[in-house]
Order: sequence, then structure tokens, then C-alpha cells
Amino acid sequence: MQAPYDTEATADVFAKAKNTFNWLIGHLTDAQTGTLPHNRLEETITEQGRELQRLLLQAHLDLRALREREQVRHARHPDGGAAGVIGADGVPRRRVELGHHRLLATVTGTVTVTRCAWRAPGVRNVYPADAVLSLPAVRHSAGLAKLAVIETVRGSFDTALAAISARCGQVIGKRQIEQLVAQAAADVDAFYAARAVLPCTASTVLAISVDGKGIAMRPEALRPATAKAAARARATFRTWLAAGEKPARKRMATLGVVYDAEPAPRRPHDVIAVPGGGRSGRRLPRARPNATRKWLCGSVITGPGPVIAKVFDHAEARDPAHARPWVVLVDGARHQLDLVTAEAARRRIRVRIVIDFVHVLEKLWAAAWSLHPPAAPAAEDWVAGHALALLSGHTGQVITTLTAQAATAGAQHRDGIDACIRYLSNNAGHLRYDQALEAGWPIATGVIEGACRHLIADRFDLAGARWGLAGAEAVLKLRALVANGHLEEYWTFHLARKHERIHQTGYQDGYALTA
Repeated sequence: MQAPYDTEATADVFAKAKNTFNWLIGHLTDAQTGTLPHNRLEETITEQGRELQRLLLQAHLDLRALREREQVRHARHPDGGAAGVIGADGVPRRRVELGHHRLLATVTGTVTVTRCAWRAPGVRNVYPADAVLSLPAVRHSAGLAKLAVIETVRGSFDTALAAISARCGQVIGKRQIEQLVAQAAADVDAFYAARAVLPCTASTVLAISVDGKGIAMRPEALRPATAKAAARARATFRTWLAAGEKPARKRMATLGVVYDAEPAPRRPHDVIAVPGGGRSGRRLPRARPNATRKWLCGSVITGPGPVIAKVFDHAEARDPAHARPWVVLVDGARHQLDLVTAEAARRRIRVRIVIDFVHVLEKLWAAAWSLHPPAAPAAEDWVAGHALALLSGHTGQVITTLTAQAATAGAQHRDGIDACIRYLSNNAGHLRYDQALEAGWPIATGVIEGACRHLIADRFDLAGARWGLAGAEAVLKLRALVANGHLEEYWTFHLARKHERIHQTGYQDGYALTA
């Protein structure tokens, strides 16, 4: 049952909101308004509607302040003295001051929160109403922070600022958006560590893939080796790069993906057409394995080792008994192979490492141009013949053939074919495409390559963008979160954790107010 003062207070605090609503109704029923085009009507309703929402929120906060003040006035401690609040430091606060204010920027505009401050000599004030409202430590609301995340992960900070200002008015600046986004990513790792994953059947392939892509960074955010290279480049020419030099301004981010795929057995000519005549008859190639339940993660702060460990953690959550076939798809980078092998051995998991077939094709094409004139039609059949041999499991035969053909090539034309021979020889143990096709496993890293384009290239490679370390890490994690389809679920988790950090540890006994 509400106290008697509620009726009068409610009518008073909502007066401005009612007046604004009545004005809007009157404006829309006015005869002159009936001649306005629809775009003017939209602008009026949008602007005045946002102001009406702000006034409603302000009125509700004012009503809460009145109720808190009345509660304080009527409260008494069991010992007969004034009521009090015990802070996290264990110090009781028995003195209360009314009318403390703070601003809160929201999606409807900026409002003022009025509340009571509980005080004691030599200690910080305690505001119980802040905990009830779960107010942020900063000025900007949770709704505004979420909007900043949504707009920032899909465009630049400038476009995010423009979008928020168009919707909410001048409630935030670019620097504050950057800070909100960095804070919003604080619980991503904890969210995925606590999240339960639904298992699959034992026959479903558990695929893992890891790759890296550079992000243009500010000088202070570069790794030491890259920073030294950048300094050397600046020492050579202040405004121009010498021949063969690179800008040395990127820091490598590592991305990882885990996904499920139902086995889809295929044959070599389902992947590569037969040289000369292509696929004969009307037979359509068999479908490749389809990636489902993709989960992405990444980091620009840590190296590939922690990201690979995180990927294995998620994969183990999907298959804790290690009953499913684990297939790891990589591009052949030696450091990735070593880290994957070491992580699998540490966890005693049998993994099948498959080198991305598209990378193999690129090496074959480089070799083809060592033996054929530029744009020669015969080069395509040459590549297709060797590719089919690799898909059939004849890696040793292909290496032998290429070695013999390299011996007949001129010295100035051997670079491509020699590189191809080295690549195939070094990775021969991971080129068993005949076994992978028969088992129905994926043989290409298209999923992680697409993730590199979507998570990094589409956002981080905007013209002129140079990133700080904290901002790049936050945006990368949040883009992966959004790509995984977990933003709404995460935001609930994040707000709960944020409330714990700011408020739940603020009081030993919560409210000590007694009527």
C-alpha cells in the first residue's frame, strides 16, 4: 500500500510530462499542422517524443527521490537512534544529507538523479539509491553503452557518434564512446567461460581453424620488434619508404574459430575438374561439409598461443569426452602448427591437421608459372592434374614429378616451383586429402578466412584508421561476440557482473533502514 504522500507527489512530478504530451496532441490536431508534409510530422514527433520520454524518466526518478526522502524521515534504528547504512569498509553511516544530485545521460537525453547521501567522518559517502537503480560509475547509462557498442562494431567511432547523436541528441562525445566500448568488452572472456555449450553426436566433425591478420596500430601499440622496424624505416627516409621496405605499423591479431560439420564424403573430381574436358556428363559434384554453430574469438593483445588455448577450451566444452573427430585446418604456418600440436598433446587429444587446400593450389599455380609462359592455357590443366594427384593421396609422387620438372627449368624460373616443392615436402604429413575426403572432413580454411575479412578487414582497415591497443582489443572481441549472435545474452551477463563490481560489494548489510 502506497503512503498518502504518493498521490500528491505523483501528480506534481509528472506535470511537465503531461504538459508536453498535451502540447503534442494539440499540435497534431491543429489545422495548420494538417498541411505539413509527412517528413515534418516525423521530425516533430521524433523530437518531441524523445523529450516526452526524457521527462517521463525524469519524473519517475524524482518520484523515487521523494519516496526515499520520506522513508529516511520515518526510519529509525532498532536502538532508537537514526537509521544507518554500513558500507563495505564496515563503518556505519548514521548521518544523512538529502538532495545529492548526479547526471545520467540516457538514450532519451540527460536526466538528474536525486538521492540521499549517508555519511560518516573520514569515509566516503554511500548512496543506497544508486545500488537500487544500478547506476553506472560513469555518467552514461547502460542503454547508451549498448547503443555505442552496436554502432561501433559496425562502423567507425565518428559514424557511431553521428548515429547516436541523430537518435539521442548531444548526450555523448567520441572519447566517451571509445571508453564505453572498452568497458563493455570487460566480461567477454568470463561470459564464454561460464556459458554452457550444447553437445553434438559423436559422428559430427569438430573443426578448428586459426589464422592471423595485421591491424594498423599507433606507434605506442606496436610490438617491440615491429616498433624497431618502424624506427629503422623512419631513419632511412622520413617521408618515403626505401625499396623493399614495409610501413611496419601493423600488429598481428590472431583469430580462432570452432564449428560443427556433418561428414560429407567426396571424391577428388568433386573438388577439381578433370583436366581437358572438365566434369563429364550431367553428374553434379557432391556437396562439401557445411559449417554450423560457428564460434569466433580473437585477440590483438595476446599472441597466437593463448588464442589457440581458448579455441581448444571451447572445443572441449563441445566434446568433453573427445569422442568426435577433431579436424584442425591451418594454412601451413610453422608456428601455428607447432602451437596446435603442443596444445593437443598437452590435453591428450588426437587431432587431424589438414593444410588448407586453397593454399596448396596457390603454390601449384606459382610453380606452373615457372614452367609455362604467362597466361598459357596449358598451365590450368597442369595445375589441375597435380591437384587431383594430391587429392588422391599421391603427395610423394607429385613431389618427385615436380623435382624432375624443376631440373629442366631455367635457373631464373625456378623460384615458384622450388617454393612449391619445399611447401609440399615440409607439410607432407598433413596433406592426406584422400583420407579427409573419404571421411567427409572439410579441407579448406574458408571459414576463418571469411572471419578475418569480416572481423578485421571490414572494420579495422577503414581509411586512415590507427588503433590503440585497448580499443582494438575491445572492438575485436565485441565484433566476434556479435558475429556469434550472443550480444543480448552477453549484455545481461555483463550488466549483472557490472552491478556486482560497483554496488553489490558496497554494503555489508544492504539497507539498514527500519520503519
